[in-house]
Amino acid sequence: MAETAVVHPVDEIPPVRALAAFGLQHVLAMYAGAVAVPLIVGGAMRLSAADLAYLITADLLVCGVATLIQCVGFWRFGVRLPIMQGCTFAAVSPMVLIGTTGGGLPAIYGAVIVAGLAIMLLAPVFGRLLRFFPPLVTGTVILIIGVSLLPVAGNWAAGGAGAKDFGAPRNLALAAFVLVVVVGVQRFAPAFLSRIAVLTGIVVGLAVAVPFGFTDFGGVGDADWVGISTPFHFGAPEFRVSAIVSMLVVALVTMTETTGDLIAVGELTGRRVQSRSLADGLRADGLSTVLGGVFNTFPYTAYAQNVGLVGMTRVRSRWVVAAAGALLVLLGLLPKLGALVAAVPAPVLGGAGLVMFGTVAASGLRTLARVGFEDNHNLTVVAVSVAVGMLPVGVPGVYAKFPDWFQTVMNSGISAGCLTAIALNLLFNHLRSRRNGSGEPAAPAEGSEAPVREATA
Repeated sequence: MAETAVVHPVDEIPPVRALAAFGLQHVLAMYAGAVAVPLIVGGAMRLSAADLAYLITADLLVCGVATLIQCVGFWRFGVRLPIMQGCTFAAVSPMVLIGTTGGGLPAIYGAVIVAGLAIMLLAPVFGRLLRFFPPLVTGTVILIIGVSLLPVAGNWAAGGAGAKDFGAPRNLALAAFVLVVVVGVQRFAPAFLSRIAVLTGIVVGLAVAVPFGFTDFGGVGDADWVGISTPFHFGAPEFRVSAIVSMLVVALVTMTETTGDLIAVGELTGRRVQSRSLADGLRADGLSTVLGGVFNTFPYTAYAQNVGLVGMTRVRSRWVVAAAGALLVLLGLLPKLGALVAAVPAPVLGGAGLVMFGTVAASGLRTLARVGFEDNHNLTVVAVSVAVGMLPVGVPGVYAKFPDWFQTVMNSGISAGCLTAIALNLLFNHLRSRRNGSGEPAAPAEGSEAPVREATA
């Protein structure tokens, strides 16, 4: 009798009901972050309400397409893991600078297209650097990702940055309520419900928020039923050298961040990222960024908040996230649906975010538990990397007097901490050619090196 092939959990296709529920959960987890970038950039450029709405729907559409490319994949594009794609915050400052100093949106999109092409060309180079991401580095980076995202959840819980009632007790009470619901469902509910604990918490929180006046559904009535983003809606792209240079710096930052996220998901799902699959994932990032420049949106990267959701729910299927990508495409084509999701109050998202982002940090600690810390300098690598990564998070204006390119790299706690971890691991565990007292080369510290296994074609 023929043996039944064992399907890896990443490749399993859940029932349609589960696909829809798990996919919606991923959409809700990343929606606020996804729409924040066009809102910030469009607001700084003083765009009209109609143009802002256009940017948001275009962003959601390309978010969905980018997610499908990353999860489903074709040829050498896509890591084929449960990865949600969204606009990177690392590009916000450079894009605002480009857009407000005379370049406008065409100059932004020209730089974004070039950056996307550069990412595709550099992807194989990054793929060969995987040996510099052993458990010591990946665990540290995952820890930094989780901790650096906690202030985002905190801002949501308090009402959302810039809200008139920011920090009001009722906002924090609603966030705490959602947090309790998520934890309670995960602990006491049946298996299926426990896996959609975040979605359940958001739905219950929204049900409580409506009668207490937290929600505003006015945008739903104003939104169009159908909206299609057309290429170069705001004019043909302009290619300005200064704008391109700043966006190339962003490209390097996002490649570093994406590398950390892909490795984190690989650890969580039990399918470790290899050199070839890492290059395929980065190449998909580059293609998505090019599509962003063509279809009136911005650079794309893996979203760390959804990494936390994968770890928390233990749902490892890439088809769940592909379903989320399909939902985003639908939201991008049906603005009314997008406006309905956008009506979820920030404190509701904050309560759920605290659990998700904390899960990312805990996953980093779990990875670091495999690393040896005796008779080596690994503790220093972790300590300094976390400190450097948390500096711009705890003191947002710490690099305000530095050049723009430096701020682009170091204002992201994730990229700053990741680069520091890589550099210190190289210093202490790779550059050890000096011979020890016995005349033999010093052995690498436990957990400092990981074998690189090329994926089969």
